[in-house]
Amino acid sequence: MKKIWMAGLGGAAIGALASTQLAGPLLAQEADKDKSVYEELDLFGDIFERIRTSYVEPVDDKTLIEAAINGMLSHLDPHSSYMPPDDFDDMRVQTKGEFGGLGIEVTQENGIVKVVSPIEGTPADEAGIQPGDLIVQVNGESVQGLTLNEAVDMMRGPVGSEITITISRQGTPDPFDVKLKRETITISPVESRVEDGVIVLRLKTFNEQTFPDLEKHFKEDLEKVGGLDKVTGVVLDLRNNPGGLLNQAISVVDAFLDSGEIVSTRGRDPRDSERYNATPGDLTNGKPMAVVVNGGSASASEIVAGALKDHHRAVIIGTQTFGKGSVQTIMPIEGEGAIRLTTARYYTPSGRSIQALGVAPDIIVEQHTPEDAAQAQGEQPQVQIRSEADLRGSLENDSLTPDEKKILEEDRKHKEETAKLRAEDYQLSYAIDILRGMSYLASESPDAKESAN
Repeated sequence: MKKIWMAGLGGAAIGALASTQLAGPLLAQEADKDKSVYEELDLFGDIFERIRTSYVEPVDDKTLIEAAINGMLSHLDPHSSYMPPDDFDDMRVQTKGEFGGLGIEVTQENGIVKVVSPIEGTPADEAGIQPGDLIVQVNGESVQGLTLNEAVDMMRGPVGSEITITISRQGTPDPFDVKLKRETITISPVESRVEDGVIVLRLKTFNEQTFPDLEKHFKEDLEKVGGLDKVTGVVLDLRNNPGGLLNQAISVVDAFLDSGEIVSTRGRDPRDSERYNATPGDLTNGKPMAVVVNGGSASASEIVAGALKDHHRAVIIGTQTFGKGSVQTIMPIEGEGAIRLTTARYYTPSGRSIQALGVAPDIIVEQHTPEDAAQAQGEQPQVQIRSEADLRGSLENDSLTPDEKKILEEDRKHKEETAKLRAEDYQLSYAIDILRGMSYLASESPDAKESAN
């Protein structure tokens, strides 16, 4: 007890010495820091007052303050911004799946407005706007130097009104104009179809309806093909999907995993870190999967692709994704507006951030345009090849029953349909071919035969 008590006294003495020698300078530093902040705020007030009294034209106080707030937030990163009440209302409407505009997702890079992706079926998509396009003018006015919100405001307007945006595109020598008509954008977040036994789920965005729609479409397609036993595999098409709600991305991944981490987020304070895990239950019961991505696949799309890739649940096909690995929190503030503030980075299950890197596909497949296909056909004309069956007097195959011949003929027709798809959508047809190959190998494996016996 004596030694413990002495140790306590010694600790108290050292603590007293530390408090006298160190606390004073630390408090002084804090005081200096506070003083510096107040001096900077005084400077802001001085400049604000001089603009009000001396600028060549009268300026609205509210406009000045909003511009200052926007400048402060946009200086942090391309995704933090101030949303006045009208913009905040628009954002809430967009996440529900219907809004007015051009149907284009944009970001800001080095002061330039850059297209992340057009939303499928919208005026921007139909006009041929592409991911990576730079918007340099709106109705003849330059957008360089504006905040992202200011540039977006220039593109907004009454439904039915026309707008001209000037696009600078890599590989195109001169900027060019694109005329668009604003429309009410109603987003059906999921489309689906069946291609040769493969269910193709096209996810356009991640709004409040994404997971419910995915589940509904998947069940409808199961009925069409006659049950899960008839399904070869599933393709998730995330191309040009700019992202959206984090919880919807988590739900989509959870639909195809039985367990394991989906994504983690890490903020400035370690206590704010979150980890999201899958719950038991796989919609497909482990059927082979492929995910198709490109440079317009961003944010929530990359969470889905990254999680399924890290768990080896799906083959990722296409080109490098956009590389947006940050989480924005919408914080309502006084005056019915809000700020969109970057509060965390997200990490795939392997612990890797995709920020500025994107998700690398397992198999890189560039998309062939119809022009490419036409050019290729022009250089290498198709030659009609005759088969044995075309020869006059050829022998018939006597080893197959009429029913077996019918099955083979139907299978041939399915494969021809998939082959036709290559000219329309090379990346998707590649994904379907991969899944058919995986399904064939699984059915031919010794393990599969044993389980069948």
